[in-house]
This record gives sequence, structure tokens and C-alpha cells, in this order.
Amino acid sequence: MEGKDVELCDSFEVHENLLKIVNETMPEETELYDLAELFKVFGDSTRIRILFVLFEAEVCVCDLAKALNMTQSAISHQLRILKQSKLVKNRREGKSIFYSLADDHVRTIIAQGREHIEED
Repeated sequence: MEGKDVELCDSFEVHENLLKIVNETMPEETELYDLAELFKVFGDSTRIRILFVLFEAEVCVCDLAKALNMTQSAISHQLRILKQSKLVKNRREGKSIFYSLADDHVRTIIAQGREHIEED
């Protein structure tokens, strides 16, 4: 909102009927906190880049490091955060650990975000 002021009401009038609906539908504080924490995970461009790689294929840390031109250690750190947030899952195959998106919700969240930023 650069250069735009937020418009305010000309008079103070509380709309009780609307507040009643809001109060009845507002999630618990713990749920709001958990949701805010989830969105913080999306606030890192490296994690977003990892998720985009995982959109295309299930890959191991070595593949991610090569694809994103990063160290395996840096990738592992970000994968740990993504896994704790239940955004990615992994499976072992021999000596390799392959990572993939946890479910279609992850794809939907990113797609919705992209749609939003591309709006006029």
C-alpha cells in the first residue's frame, strides 16, 4: 500500500450483528498461532525453491543441492524445517533418502499464492 492511506469511517459505529458472527467463527488462539507459524515457513525463498523442485519429482538431498547450487548441509537444514511443518515427507531407498511433497495441499497453497501475486 505504498503511498495510499487507509480509509477510516467518518463516525464510530459498532455493528454488533457482524461482531457476533466474527466471534462465533474465529478459531482458537492456538490454531491461529499454528497457522501463522505455518505461513512463516513459506517466508523463505530457499524453502520455496525446494518445494518447486519437489513439485516436479521426488529427489534426494544430493539432487536438490545440485539443482539449487547449494550445499547438502544447507538443503538438509531447510528440509528439516519443511518436514517439521509436515510440508515434505521422505523415504529411504538403499543409501539414499528421497524427499517429496507431503500432500496436494502444499501444491495448492503455493498455486494460490502465485495466483494472488500475479493479480493486477
